[in-house]
Amino acid sequence: MTHQNLTRILPGLLTGVVALAFAFAIHAAVPALPAMTLAVVLGLLAANLPGTAVWTAGRARPGLDFAGKHLMRGGIVLLGLKVSLSDVLGLGWLALLLIAAVVVATFAGTYGISRLFRLPADTALLIATGFSICGASAIGAMAAVRRISHRDTVLPVALVTLCGTLAIGVLPLLVHPLQLSTEVFGAWTGASVHDVGQVVATAQTAGPAALALAVVVKLTRVILLAPMVAMAGAEQRLRHRREAGSAGRPAEGRPPVVPLFVLGFIAMVALRSSGWLSAGWLEAAAGLQDVLLGAALFGLGSAVRIRTLLHTGARAVLAALAAWLLIAVLGLAAAVLMIQ
Repeated sequence: MTHQNLTRILPGLLTGVVALAFAFAIHAAVPALPAMTLAVVLGLLAANLPGTAVWTAGRARPGLDFAGKHLMRGGIVLLGLKVSLSDVLGLGWLALLLIAAVVVATFAGTYGISRLFRLPADTALLIATGFSICGASAIGAMAAVRRISHRDTVLPVALVTLCGTLAIGVLPLLVHPLQLSTEVFGAWTGASVHDVGQVVATAQTAGPAALALAVVVKLTRVILLAPMVAMAGAEQRLRHRREAGSAGRPAEGRPPVVPLFVLGFIAMVALRSSGWLSAGWLEAAAGLQDVLLGAALFGLGSAVRIRTLLHTGARAVLAALAAWLLIAVLGLAAAVLMIQ
């Protein structure tokens, strides 16, 4: 990176660091509020308050866009260090099949709902990916492999944050009316809540047993990020080849089937599963991942203008709420079948 480019992005990166410090401070005071969700919310506030809107749209914008794209990819790579194949396989084959079925059904259902509400195909794809797998991280990965504009990820990230935050408040209130056991609630949370931080915030309300099961179920969904992105990349490559052939030109610059950062994610899963890394290294990597994803999410949130969202996002909000209800129902059914 040249000195000129560094000078250009530095104001935005420093803004993200300051905002992230506030997000972690609020999370430390109120643990029920995930730091990653707070990062998006602070980005939204910075983009829409008169005192900061000019800064985030002007001098800080290049650095915030850099964070939303490149730091997001670094965070996705480190996310792999949270996934241990031994923990996932410990759930048993029935649970694994049920979780995979929930992911596939949620993806297809959310995409169909989004298109029913007349959302653009790329937006529907990103919303479906975020809802079915792991929130903003999955959205960033899918956008990269499909070469979807960074600007077009803003609305899906806002929606997945909104619905994940809604789950934190609503799901614990349903434990007693639905007469759910601790284990079923934990499995339900892991199978239906979008972001890892939101899963932790929701499941911890039912105690450590629910939290442990929820995290393992959630990370099993996270593993499916790699094959889903690989399939999307393969489809994009075939489409690129067809378009090049119909235009009578060579298929130059074809997108990779699997981007390097997704291969990095797979490598980190393998490294974590090997047991070579000590708890200290894993804790340090988790802290770095939070910093990278938090800065990226603040950058994405700071691109959302509420006025524009109100004019263009009403259908998207309704579609997201319908999709949220779908994954909640599917996740609950899977949890009940898992815990028998």
